[in-house]
Amino acid sequence: MTLSLLPAPARPGPETRITHVVFPGTTNHHGTLFGGEALAYMDSAAFIAATRHCRRKVVTRHLGETEFRRPVPAGTLVELIARVVATGRTSMTVQVELWTEQLYSEERELGCVGTFVLVALDEAGRPTPVPPLVQESAG
Repeated sequence: MTLSLLPAPARPGPETRITHVVFPGTTNHHGTLFGGEALAYMDSAAFIAATRHCRRKVVTRHLGETEFRRPVPAGTLVELIARVVATGRTSMTVQVELWTEQLYSEERELGCVGTFVLVALDEAGRPTPVPPLVQESAG
């Protein structure tokens, strides 16, 4: 059997999407996703979105307001959606949403939302300018 390769996907759009399954090893004593694990997922999505925006090394500088809206039980899918929503001279603000999805239904709910500020670094590890945010036109 020969596998045929699909054409390379187009360049990523303005948002980053990552999906995880909540396994028991990532839960707390209530059997729900540990908050620190949710933050790690969100920080990773923010990192990818910021890196794609500026194509430089980035580090997380600040975790803004974050709201845990509902518990996420083991066995749930979580989809993280991260978007750069603002830029400064060397920083990017990324909004990250964590959506929950039941494995055997189409039910989806917003589980958590937060903002992260990441800073771009040059080769010497100093803050370096990032491209401005270009707003997409509405069609």
